[in-house]
Amino acid sequence: MEHYDGENDYMHQEDDWDRDLLLDPAWEKQQRKTFTAWCNSHLRKAGTQIENIEEDFRDGLKLMLLLEVISGERLAKPERGKMRVHKISNVNKALNFIASKGVKLVSIGAEEIVDGNAKMTLGMIWTIILRFAIQDISVEETSAKEGLLLWCQRKTAPYKNVNIQNFHISWKDGLGFCALIHRHRPELIDYGKLRKDDPMTNLNTAFDVAEKYLDIPKMLDAEDIVGTARPDEKAIMTYVSSFYHAFSGAQKAETAANRICKVLAVNQENEQLMEDYEKLASDLLEWIRRTIPWLENRLPENTMQAMQQKLEDFRDYRRLHKPPKVQEKCQLEINFNTLQTKLRLSNRPAFMPSEGKMVSDINNAWGSLEGAEKGYEEWLLNEIRRLERLDHLAEKFRQKAAIHEAWTEGKEDLLQKQDYETASLSEIKALLKKHEAFESDLAAHQDRVEQIAAIAQELNELDYYDSPSVNARCQRICDQWDALGGMTVKRTEALQRTEKLLETIDQLYLEFAKRAAPFNNWMEGAMEDLQDTFIVHTIEEIQGLSTAHEQFKATLPEADKERLAILGIHNEIAKIVQTYHVNMAGTNPYTTINPQEINAKWDKVRQLVPQRDQALIEEHARQQNNERLRRQFATQANVIGPWIQTKMEEIGRISIEMHGTLEDQLTHLRQYEKSIVNYKPKIDQLEGDHQLIQEALIFDNKHTNYTMEHIRVGWEQLLTTIARTINEIENQILTRDAKGISQEQLNEFRASFNHFDRKRTGIMDAEDFKTCLISMGYNLGENEFSRIMSTVDPNRMGIVTFQAFIDFMSRETADTDTADQVMASFKVLAGDKNYILADELRRELPPDQAEYCIARMAPYTGPDGVPGALDYMSFSTALYGESDL
Repeated sequence: MEHYDGENDYMHQEDDWDRDLLLDPAWEKQQRKTFTAWCNSHLRKAGTQIENIEEDFRDGLKLMLLLEVISGERLAKPERGKMRVHKISNVNKALNFIASKGVKLVSIGAEEIVDGNAKMTLGMIWTIILRFAIQDISVEETSAKEGLLLWCQRKTAPYKNVNIQNFHISWKDGLGFCALIHRHRPELIDYGKLRKDDPMTNLNTAFDVAEKYLDIPKMLDAEDIVGTARPDEKAIMTYVSSFYHAFSGAQKAETAANRICKVLAVNQENEQLMEDYEKLASDLLEWIRRTIPWLENRLPENTMQAMQQKLEDFRDYRRLHKPPKVQEKCQLEINFNTLQTKLRLSNRPAFMPSEGKMVSDINNAWGSLEGAEKGYEEWLLNEIRRLERLDHLAEKFRQKAAIHEAWTEGKEDLLQKQDYETASLSEIKALLKKHEAFESDLAAHQDRVEQIAAIAQELNELDYYDSPSVNARCQRICDQWDALGGMTVKRTEALQRTEKLLETIDQLYLEFAKRAAPFNNWMEGAMEDLQDTFIVHTIEEIQGLSTAHEQFKATLPEADKERLAILGIHNEIAKIVQTYHVNMAGTNPYTTINPQEINAKWDKVRQLVPQRDQALIEEHARQQNNERLRRQFATQANVIGPWIQTKMEEIGRISIEMHGTLEDQLTHLRQYEKSIVNYKPKIDQLEGDHQLIQEALIFDNKHTNYTMEHIRVGWEQLLTTIARTINEIENQILTRDAKGISQEQLNEFRASFNHFDRKRTGIMDAEDFKTCLISMGYNLGENEFSRIMSTVDPNRMGIVTFQAFIDFMSRETADTDTADQVMASFKVLAGDKNYILADELRRELPPDQAEYCIARMAPYTGPDGVPGALDYMSFSTALYGESDL
């Protein structure tokens, strides 16, 4: 699709909106993210933003707002309706505005934008970006995409590892983005710490810094770029254009300010360079003129010292005097070339030095200097060589020969030693390493021997006066060298042979240790298990131990094979030692276990096995007897326990039910008691069985839930219950006879008690008792009920037994007659008065009874405040108490 024509023909086919490429999910994702961020960077100036690029532009409102922000112009008033026709109208207004800016839109219609066509929406946004963000970029007569690319190349040129050639793969490592930021704002990024092989860190650093300090929104994620073989070009161009616009303003101001200063500085610098060149050229030519005659002097000296002084002077010249002049000549050429270039760039005429001071003149003079220098140096060296060659060679031969002879001293004795015969493996390896080092040293000295022979040969060729002694010494050195080589080979073979034997023995030692250790541990564990004291309580446990023991015995043949194999390793070591006469120092370094210890422990295991068999057989018999005792006890306990429970329940029913008179019930209970007592022999028999179980140390019995303690407690409770029940019946008979209660009244009392004994436990709790009294007509307050409860429940247990209930009911029945008797007695003693005096009591009653009554009357005061005078209520209370009337 062509976006521009006319003056905008910089857009070529490779920049067209490629609909096929948009189908690439990775590129589409990058374009969505980049274009959305670019749009929001402008929309936020209007206080809004978009979330979904194809959805948020469908009504055309934010699209028109975006165009107004980036163009600075007002568009036609948008339609505010929500119908499709309103949306199409708004989008058409936006598209028409784009077309008015010289952009030719192809295949992009308002309907596609309103329908949310992602492909067309992205194409439209790219068109806007090209027109308003990239088209106006101009760098050195190039514009748009080429201008932006050239700008990037210019800004990143000084940076290593940055080579911007396109808007896709050139930016993948992130260094391009970082270089742009560092070029303009070096304080924001430490570029020296960035690595090309860490693109994620580079990209995230650039994007975060741009967003935080440069107000460039984050348009892409580092993962989007690194994870794509070829990042989307349009997304990268959009992002990079934001950097261009962010930096271009500051750059223009800086360029204008520097241009004027640069022109002035260039002119001043050019004039200074001209003056420096003239002076430097004059000085250098004068130095060359003075130096050439000195170098051309070839008069020889008669002594070595004089020749050496000439050589030292020449060396001072080369080291001290000439190097600064070489620098001056080089700097002179640099200054001349720099000056000419600056003059040419400033459109100034070229610099013309004074006559004879051109660069070519200086080069010619310098060539003559070096020619003279080279001839002089060759002459000096030849003269010195001629004088000192022979003395030097002779001294060199003596030094090298002395060094070699000192090195060979004692080497023959060392190579002939047989210290390896008594060495251990580690010592042999150390000797081998030491011998290898000697071999390396020997090889290194080969060059010295050859040098000694070469020097002797050269001395012969030059007819050295002492050649015979030199030749004799050289021959001795060569003969000794050959002897050392032969002894070295023999020692190497002997050491390697011994090492191989000791390594074989060491491997066998190691194998013996590896197999002996677990086998020894197995035998020790077996001995510990075979001697372990076992404690079992059931026949199943002893059967489990017997099964495990049989399984252990089944492993003994295989264990014996392992023992023989371990002993075989030891025998093989002994055979090698005897065959090859190896002098073994010490024992197995990998273990302290020896064959004698293995055989001793094996014999011990074999002795303990039958002992363990016998112990298991005896324990099995004991557990069988224990099982018999358990079953015997359980058989009786399972009968006696339920019998006791049944009897307890029957006694409870007898005490509650009303069958016959109290005498009949008493007779029945005593017969019941007799039958219970007759059951005692069975309890005693069970006690005997329990005694046997205790003697056998049996602590559990899975055949019954009853223990002897349960049986004892149950038996004691049964005897106590029957005795208590008989006593209760006897007390009821006494109460009946003392109170004159009929059998029918007792039956009524029992019926009432049973009725309100809702739990059928033979007792009533306080609430049941209160309900019973209310049903019988009592008008009870809290105080009255508390008084009654203190009578029937003096121990404050909160319960009422049947006996207490009978006592209360019989007393309540008798209290009516007592009240009548008290009234008659009061009237006789009081006469016509309504109170009684103490003297009247003494007159009418026997002395002891009178004093008893007077003592009880003392706390009371009668009518009219007369002390010791009682009315009827006080009289009755003093004599009988409140609880009795």
